[in-house]
Amino acid sequence: MLHINDLSVSVQQTEVIKNLFYAMSPGIVHVLMGPNGSGKSSLAYTLMGHPNYQNTSGTIRFFDTDITHLSPDKRARLGLFLAPQYPCEIPGLTVFNFMKESYYALHGVIDVAEFQKLLYEAMDILNIDHAFAYRNVHEGFSGGEKKRCELLQLLVLKPKLAILDEIDSGLDVDALKCVVRAIELVREHNQAMSILLITHYQHLLNYITPDAVHVMHAGNLVRSGDITLAHTIQRQGYEKLF
Repeated sequence: MLHINDLSVSVQQTEVIKNLFYAMSPGIVHVLMGPNGSGKSSLAYTLMGHPNYQNTSGTIRFFDTDITHLSPDKRARLGLFLAPQYPCEIPGLTVFNFMKESYYALHGVIDVAEFQKLLYEAMDILNIDHAFAYRNVHEGFSGGEKKRCELLQLLVLKPKLAILDEIDSGLDVDALKCVVRAIELVREHNQAMSILLITHYQHLLNYITPDAVHVMHAGNLVRSGDITLAHTIQRQGYEKLF
């Protein structure tokens, strides 16, 4: 599904990803860990086509398409989705209208009443009050509400690859459990979707068992393994891995 071949990326002439090779298959969950500044978010933004991240070598293929130089909207139409660590507020734009226009762009225009039914059904699955749809996007949202808004988008838009950057950031235990349950529900309704979970810590993995764990350092993947690798990091930290 996703194939990254010898990828190097720079931001303002500073190399942030170095000769990286990586692949994912459909329907799986990978976790990407690493200390601050290791390149995790840089990889997420690169995959989504952020214009500040310049590919200096290598390629990115998504299914049968070379997306190395595609714009973010074209990558989204192919099925990529990024939930950023710090989603921005959009005053004056309701969640309903934001979701409706996003859905139209990806799947085509449907009747407004039909879309409302689809959105409300997704909100019911995630146990989100319908009034949430008429709040402005991320404006005044708590940390947990921001994460649930991102997961609502996953359920409605049905991407093929979801990149969740620090989905556990700033959440207490109860909020984290709610987010994990929401991820489980989203996966139940879109079993072909793959998820790349980016995190610093092992706490999220107390509730989700990934198919693989990767550790990033200095712009490259330095270790890969199963859930036991995350447990080792929890006990020993990152320094002994490098």
